[in-house]
Amino acid sequence: MVIRSNVESVAALRAFVAAAELRSFKGAGVALGITSSAIGKAISGLELQLGCALFHRTTRSVSLTEAGSIYLVRVRNILEELKAAEDEVAEVSQEPRGRLRVGLPLGGELLTSVMARFTALYPGIILELDYSDRLVDVIEEGYDVVIRTGELSASRLIHRKLGSFDWVLAASPSYLEAHGEPRKPSDLLVHTCLRQKFWNGRLVPWPFPNEPDFEAPISLTSTINGPLFDMALCGGGIAAFPSFILTASLANASLKIVLEGQMERRGTYNILWPPDRYRVPKVRAFVDFFFEWLPPRIAQTDRDRHEEEQKLF
Repeated sequence: MVIRSNVESVAALRAFVAAAELRSFKGAGVALGITSSAIGKAISGLELQLGCALFHRTTRSVSLTEAGSIYLVRVRNILEELKAAEDEVAEVSQEPRGRLRVGLPLGGELLTSVMARFTALYPGIILELDYSDRLVDVIEEGYDVVIRTGELSASRLIHRKLGSFDWVLAASPSYLEAHGEPRKPSDLLVHTCLRQKFWNGRLVPWPFPNEPDFEAPISLTSTINGPLFDMALCGGGIAAFPSFILTASLANASLKIVLEGQMERRGTYNILWPPDRYRVPKVRAFVDFFFEWLPPRIAQTDRDRHEEEQKLF
């Protein structure tokens, strides 16, 4: 049976693909910003129209039926064609608009002020922000743009290096007044250390060249940096942050850098996108805006910027 081409049906197809890829109605709901019951209702509607089951359901998991596996291949192609059509129309209109799926690293939630400026300037663009440190397949998973820290491996993607930055340790004045300020890395043994973990469970390092064998204690961990930032502001302990994130907090004295110059960890921001996507107005608008608005302290030199831009044409 042919599924009618309307907005509701397209949303149901997206719900089906998300549930199939994540093997979870709940996970699909989180990914799409709707409830798991809405996902289940959309898929039930598809199954009713198709006259067959698309998923095997148990109390703990869902898996595709044979019919579901066949349907998934076709539906992915349909959604890719729809996305391509939307992009072509947007390019013709030359007005940046439509959905823009952006992949951000864990810790990237601290860049929300930049995102807020972007959405204010481009109200026709609907941002879909996906925070993860896993190695996503940008093209296969339908991302328009991704921002990543660290050095890049060989890739089919086009990229700009936005710049490099230092990580620093910081705590609130109230915490330091109550617990004292560490003067050397080993002093951290008696402090509350708020640590971040990567998606694979590995602890984000705090390297101290003067005490290379020292490992800071773990009082609490989080897979994203935002909660650590909030806890540090509330006097909950010492945490590590990109230096440029602390500009306002240092200026209003809500946070103070500790062990300055003793921890040596640098990060690099890169912005990447699939080939030929830069000419799509919404993608180009995001890339150019983010490149201009990222705090100047981590921006490239004019020479570096010129060399990167030459690669785009």
